[in-house]
Amino acid sequence: MKLDDVTISRLIVQSYSEKFSALLDVDVAMVGAGPANMTAGYYLGLAGLSAVIIESKLAPGGGMWGGGMMFNEAVLQEDAVPIAREMGIRLADRRGGYYTFDTVEAASCLVYRCVQAGSVILNCVKAEDVMFREEHGVKRVSGLVLNWSPVTSLGLHVDPLSMKASYVVDGTGHPAEICSLITRKMGVKLNNETGAVVGELPLWANEGEQFTVVNTNEVYPGLFVTGMAANNAYGGPRMGPIFGGMLLSGKKAAETIIARLKG
Repeated sequence: MKLDDVTISRLIVQSYSEKFSALLDVDVAMVGAGPANMTAGYYLGLAGLSAVIIESKLAPGGGMWGGGMMFNEAVLQEDAVPIAREMGIRLADRRGGYYTFDTVEAASCLVYRCVQAGSVILNCVKAEDVMFREEHGVKRVSGLVLNWSPVTSLGLHVDPLSMKASYVVDGTGHPAEICSLITRKMGVKLNNETGAVVGELPLWANEGEQFTVVNTNEVYPGLFVTGMAANNAYGGPRMGPIFGGMLLSGKKAAETIIARLKG
């Protein structure tokens, strides 16, 4: 077979255009391809919902790749073991309810399972804004405004494109970018005690892991939070290189949204 360079380029442009066009109106648009959102994407895909994850960086996986202080091992607690095993992540039982795992393998497993379940990850794409609409007298987040990551990082004056979604999920980790954006630009009040993005507290793994799961919910009509974005939005502690809460948070978000859309 003789390869033609122009044919290669044409096929890439055609294939991506078809993929992107099909994603402009989806059930769920998630921002940030960290472990929580990729877990959510896996379960949303299994449920037959159309879901896309917008990731501004080249590689999905969030903070999982580096483990603890670039030792590419991390910890999982007993509660999250069934999810990890469903994802194909191999665990080493360290007794007392603690398990360790290779973070490179784990991130790879999450990417693979999420995509194979039917969800799509768009890397190198930045969610620079949200779509706001009023439905039945209620203002809600109803989609995302997208641009290429280099466009936003370089400050280029290039207009974005929009993506409609029944629900948006902020899984951007420590910054809680989407929550911060809507409170700053729209002056909306989040579903917490202050109405604002509270910010995360210092590290406390036991409290932080529980806080993440408890506060994975709809923080504003149409907008859910997962993972560390939940801790930031509601003012919970960070938890360091333990990832059970991330997996449990993603599954909870997916199950809640599935119940809303298919219940």
